[in-house]
Amino acid sequence: MSFEFRILRVDMAARTCTFEPVPQEYTGLGGRALTSTIVAREVDPTCTPLGPHNKLVFAPGLLGATNSPNSNRLSVGCKSPLTGGIKESNAGGQPGGHLAKLGILAIIVENMAPEGEWWQLELGKDKACLVPSTVTGLNNFDAVAKLVEHYGDKCSYITVGRAGEVKLTAASIACTDRELRPMRHAGRGGVGAVMGAKGLKAIIVNPEGGEAAPLVDADAFRSASKRFAKALAEHPITSKGLAQYGTAVLVNILQEAGGLPTKNFTVGQFAEHENLSGETLNKLTKERGGEGKVAHGCMSGCVIRCSGILPDKKGKFQSKWPEYETLWCFGPHSGISDLDKVSRFDYMCDDFGVDTIDVGVAVGVAMAGGGIPYGDADAALAAVAQISEGTPLGRVLGCGTATTGRVFGVRRVPCVKGQSLPAYDPRAVKGVGVTYATTPMGADHTAGYAVTANILACGGKVDPLKKEGQIELSRNLQVATASVDSVGLCLFTAFAILDVPDALPAIVDMLNAKFGWKMTGDDVVTLGQRILTTEIDFNRKAGIGIGQDRLPDFFTDEPVAPHNTNFDFTNEELATVFNWRDEVKELEKNRK
Repeated sequence: MSFEFRILRVDMAARTCTFEPVPQEYTGLGGRALTSTIVAREVDPTCTPLGPHNKLVFAPGLLGATNSPNSNRLSVGCKSPLTGGIKESNAGGQPGGHLAKLGILAIIVENMAPEGEWWQLELGKDKACLVPSTVTGLNNFDAVAKLVEHYGDKCSYITVGRAGEVKLTAASIACTDRELRPMRHAGRGGVGAVMGAKGLKAIIVNPEGGEAAPLVDADAFRSASKRFAKALAEHPITSKGLAQYGTAVLVNILQEAGGLPTKNFTVGQFAEHENLSGETLNKLTKERGGEGKVAHGCMSGCVIRCSGILPDKKGKFQSKWPEYETLWCFGPHSGISDLDKVSRFDYMCDDFGVDTIDVGVAVGVAMAGGGIPYGDADAALAAVAQISEGTPLGRVLGCGTATTGRVFGVRRVPCVKGQSLPAYDPRAVKGVGVTYATTPMGADHTAGYAVTANILACGGKVDPLKKEGQIELSRNLQVATASVDSVGLCLFTAFAILDVPDALPAIVDMLNAKFGWKMTGDDVVTLGQRILTTEIDFNRKAGIGIGQDRLPDFFTDEPVAPHNTNFDFTNEELATVFNWRDEVKELEKNRK
């Protein structure tokens, strides 16, 4: 049959899998644009996130199944059990590209299997069926190993670990990389708990017989794809920095900027930062050799290659290179400077299936509340191990920072909308603080990565310690990011998009050549605004009002060293971020 994108609807209660034509309202959408639109159209905003009325949506991006560089990301959407609002979390690895090659525009998982039943979804060319799970009770690495024994190494796999099975609200969804390691996660917002609530343990994606997406103008697409690849190869961050040092390149940079949150956001620098830096990560990987690898790509078509492999002291695989945010939350935030211990934490989170950020920040908050000795790496690892064991402490940490703060009676809990702040102090990197406060996703650096202009002088320069320009910076980046997530591009392509003049036109030209559109750069902005409006409207209906677009008050009340600055935006100023919305216009009118 000819290539045709379709929606796959999976009813867990009826155990049916039905391919449907793409409805008109979903035409031209992909990735985040599609997951958020489906959730907004088909999920009651007031429903219980872990109940039968929530839906879990998987969608590759618009450039999936093409030869565009770094375009095989996978978006996962639902109502979040962590924030209570809409959620889009996305992951690298192989499944996004494989789903696109099978012509699957989106998978919509609805209803729930009967309590105690676990199923796995088998996907192939023109095939989808639910079968009883053979890997129930296993964490991600053992589950994937057993699945590979049965289905082979040509497939890709999407799984939840034990954290997802018991529906912990920081549970993630694991996607396998090119070596079939379940190390690429849709991490934030508790999407793994929703998958577990549905009774879906695993998805097996067999791409055999799949094909590249048809192109309306193949020559124009190839030309635009080469231009985009050239832009990525020209930019120093996407061509060298990330490949050589991973995202850990930011450790020393944020230390120097005074924005490296330490000891539960009490200071902005960590004396032993160098032990966790990208430079040290690179050095150890090379010295230990063996199975270690610098410049590793997590998915086919990746030219940035930031996801190196860290070997242990014997040269055996230990973990992927921990992301900067992982190094930070289990490192400076928790007073730990042992890179191998942080690497162990990263592996455990990947295995159990939990978000490293929410669990790592929860560890530091538990330390602040006296539940774990501050800076004790072994005690912290023992506590994290209890997530898999299902002990009370493990369940508390596995439900993330907000829950941990409540249980331990901690006043200074760094969360927005129930989701923990990542690795940039909003008092020293104010643009990202605006994003934390206002994004509909809960505190999320990736939603509007103002670190670009605040710290890296990428896409311009905005002083990170001053208010001027931060609202506009966050707004513009949130709009742009929503579009990038919809195209299916890795967020790190944004460095080139911001600095290389031809990068964005090349993306627009690829979309036009693939679909026969006449999109312009202005249309990219319109798409981003439309996505954000959809997400905010869902949140408002779910009961998340504009009053929750705020940081905890200790960021306003307590200056952070070394700059002794605080987060000094008023509620009225934060309310202007989404200035195209009627809600904001009405606030402005009332104020005048």
